[in-house]
Amino acid sequence: MAVTASAALIAELDDVIRVGSRLRQTRILRQLTELFRTAVDRLDETQTDVFDDVLIRLVESAELPSLVDLSVMLSGIEPAPRETVCRLAFHEDASVAAPVLANSNRLSETHLVEIAKTRGRQHLLAISARKALNETLTDALIKRGDSEVFKALAQNAGARFSETGYAVLVGNAERDESLLEGLGLRLDIPAKLLRRLLGAATDAVWARLSNATRPVVRDRPQLPSVASAAASGPIDYAPAIEQMVALNRAGKLNDSPVNRFAIRGEYTHVVAALSFMTDVKVEEIEPLIQSDRLYGLIVACRAARLDWATTSAIIRYRPGCPPTTQQELERAREIFDALLLSVAQWTVRFGLARNTSEKIALAQRA
Repeated sequence: MAVTASAALIAELDDVIRVGSRLRQTRILRQLTELFRTAVDRLDETQTDVFDDVLIRLVESAELPSLVDLSVMLSGIEPAPRETVCRLAFHEDASVAAPVLANSNRLSETHLVEIAKTRGRQHLLAISARKALNETLTDALIKRGDSEVFKALAQNAGARFSETGYAVLVGNAERDESLLEGLGLRLDIPAKLLRRLLGAATDAVWARLSNATRPVVRDRPQLPSVASAAASGPIDYAPAIEQMVALNRAGKLNDSPVNRFAIRGEYTHVVAALSFMTDVKVEEIEPLIQSDRLYGLIVACRAARLDWATTSAIIRYRPGCPPTTQQELERAREIFDALLLSVAQWTVRFGLARNTSEKIALAQRA
């Protein structure tokens, strides 16, 4: 149907909408929804506004299932009628509001904040699922949200938090392992709060964190790392080595602390631990951490008698390296499992791990 004919039909329907029964209005809404969906690519802003005027009247009295269908349809359309989307978003029934709250780009920050302040838990959860949330929105959601809203926000890689917002989440996470786990996987959490958070983690949470994949977010926390320290000059490993000596004397230098060092991003300690556990100088270990070639690092971890969970954590959380793909991790696991302990120890102690890794990389490019 031509756009001009559609506009004329909408004008004629206006009188019917005002005097027709609720059932008839619902039927008209369904027909009009389908008409808009099929014509949307040909509508200009003025014609979209015509739909908007009529749809708003229908939204007020249409039956719930039709409103849900309308919300789902409009949530995925970029030039959706703005006022209709807004009316649906403010609807008291969350099944109507949720699709546009979670996905529509036609809602302003002001509208979303107001809904966060005045509507219920399901509305807040829907907003928490949006691809991008700024600090103003997350502050509003945290102020009125419960543990489920907090968890949804923690798992949303597109959410940004103010320092106050993060502090509230971390405070709640100390009593909620699921929330703690979600926050522990974020890369934008301030270093001070991350250390506080991980200090409260149980062994079970540490185990899950070590095997989880961290979401990629834009702002990475400035934790102590080999890469950042190397940029400012030679690294003093003496304090970290002393800590490894103390852990060893206490019988606690094993997978558990090394795993924690890796997840925290404390790669000065990771290098020191691998150096101590393999009886190899830190100068031989440090390049293995910074390299994008995994073989030498796998050899060092195997020689240190670390298990795969700790080794994979060291690989995945290396600072300054691109995210490791699932295929790379699977290949790394195959190498790790096939590598004899004696061969790994011999390789790393004779300084061959780095050279072998480089030769493998050259062979793969040939």
